[in-house]
Amino acid sequence: MFSSRAIEIKNPEQIDKMRVAGLLVGQTLELLRSSVSAGVSTGELDAIAEDSIRRGGGVPSFKGYSEPPFPASICASVNDEVVHGIPGERILVEGDVLSIDCGAIVDGWHGDAAITVPVGPVAVEVTELLRVTEESMWRGFAAARLGGKVGDISHAVESYVRSQGEYGVVEEFTGHGIGTAMHQPPDVPNFGRPGRGPKLVRGMALAVEPMITMGTRHCHLLDDEWTVATDDGGWAAHFENTFTLTPEGPWILTALDGGEARLTELGVPFGGH
Repeated sequence: MFSSRAIEIKNPEQIDKMRVAGLLVGQTLELLRSSVSAGVSTGELDAIAEDSIRRGGGVPSFKGYSEPPFPASICASVNDEVVHGIPGERILVEGDVLSIDCGAIVDGWHGDAAITVPVGPVAVEVTELLRVTEESMWRGFAAARLGGKVGDISHAVESYVRSQGEYGVVEEFTGHGIGTAMHQPPDVPNFGRPGRGPKLVRGMALAVEPMITMGTRHCHLLDDEWTVATDDGGWAAHFENTFTLTPEGPWILTALDGGEARLTELGVPFGGH
């Protein structure tokens, strides 16, 4: 492993270790997805996540992170909360949407991913918001090529969202490099021009995470010093996966199947094993 312009480059064995952490995150998110229902508190979901991560041999990477220390194992952001919601006593009700961000460290390597889950039936426009946000993430992966640029991913995410309607693309928070730390260079914005930014090379690992809103893209920090909510109360969705590029193509380290099914649907060669 070496650093080039502060970007951590991993060898194949280290990427395999990241896959172990990524699978634990992916499995934990699927467990949480099946646990979301009306009447469940976000704090209960956090307890489920921490138990899953620790039973899987990992450590929750969010707990104690930064300053003030984040107090939980997942971020649980409801409705107009975009990211970094603190789990607690809030009870989910039918019609809510819950964005769950989850990170784990295994053997010193990080995995990071997020999903947004409807609580029971939700409005058609909310279902569409979730679809657009998740699909934009996959379009970002599909645009990534060895020798390309980070901006190719950013442009693909934004272009897809813009093609689908009047949505807000949050600019203040971005995807990021990941490896021996959760947040590393380079930033991976969800907007921008192709052909810009650092070169995509083998051994990079990046988290791509569009945050899309039904109204303004502008957000503010709540009094808890963590939760970020939209200025206009418009609802938001957040999806994220960690991935790397091999000579064969993208490999989604936090997807249970490595991303093979969705990449194949998009006509993109699968780079995992």
